[in-house]
Amino acid sequence: MAKDRNNHLDYARPVRRILIGGIVLFLFGLFLLWRIDSPRVERFRAALVDRVVPSFDWALIPASKLAEMADGFQSYTRIYEQNQELRRELRQMKAWKEAALQLEQENAKLLDLNKVRLDPQLTYITGVVLADSGSPFRQSVLLNVGARDGIIDGWATTDGLGLAGRISGVGRNSSRVILLTDSNSRIPVTIQPSGQRAMLTGDNTAAPPIEFLENADLVRPGDRVVSSGDGGVFPAGLLVGQVALGPDRRMRVILSADYERLEFLRVLRSHDNEVIKDPGALVVPPLPLPAPQTVSEAEPAGD
Repeated sequence: MAKDRNNHLDYARPVRRILIGGIVLFLFGLFLLWRIDSPRVERFRAALVDRVVPSFDWALIPASKLAEMADGFQSYTRIYEQNQELRRELRQMKAWKEAALQLEQENAKLLDLNKVRLDPQLTYITGVVLADSGSPFRQSVLLNVGARDGIIDGWATTDGLGLAGRISGVGRNSSRVILLTDSNSRIPVTIQPSGQRAMLTGDNTAAPPIEFLENADLVRPGDRVVSSGDGGVFPAGLLVGQVALGPDRRMRVILSADYERLEFLRVLRSHDNEVIKDPGALVVPPLPLPAPQTVSEAEPAGD
């Protein structure tokens, strides 16, 4: 008898039904087991957990490996960030090294000029910072020294390290200091060692820009910035800060004065400059006036 090949049994569907039904019954029984509130069932659940859970350590291996990979990636990220920070610090150290070499050269020049006479009239009086203006558009502070202490409007102030600002407004017992970061601040500066003259203008930021620079190609980041003394605004040679290239590609100055901790300020007592009325007298001394003749010399001799 020929075998009918089209008449074959399909065992997959009943087996799948049996498996699904068994899994549903197992889960339903497990649900009921965890919902029964009985001391005996509680002991059985504890024994079942102690028996089954330790044998599933193999199932946690992929998760533990993934966690280790995530920790390793985070550690590599931290190492990369630390490497970038070390690179930035190395660049800053190179700038400080160049500044130290410039200061060493300047110190050697000053030691060579050992007969330089310092200005004895440039003294200072120290005042305590009382308060700031509290406005983002006006960078100023108040000092507890004023007209009673001989403070005059326009005098320079420092924090002991670098130039901080100038006196702008004097009362009897207090005075206001306009900081270099204020938008109303304009001071002439000299950039060393190139000797370029420029103007430091405040713009309400921590690093004010440099404007009216003579030759920008001679100025590099890290150069020293001091007051030039032009116009008699400030005494010459006061430390202002260092040149830096801002995010906007403009030359800016990192101020030496620590504006985050302004507790005391020194007000420099400067004196009025000598007014030169006859510039030619500096080169050629004026001719001496003829001596006046007496009456006896003017009268002719004789009877």
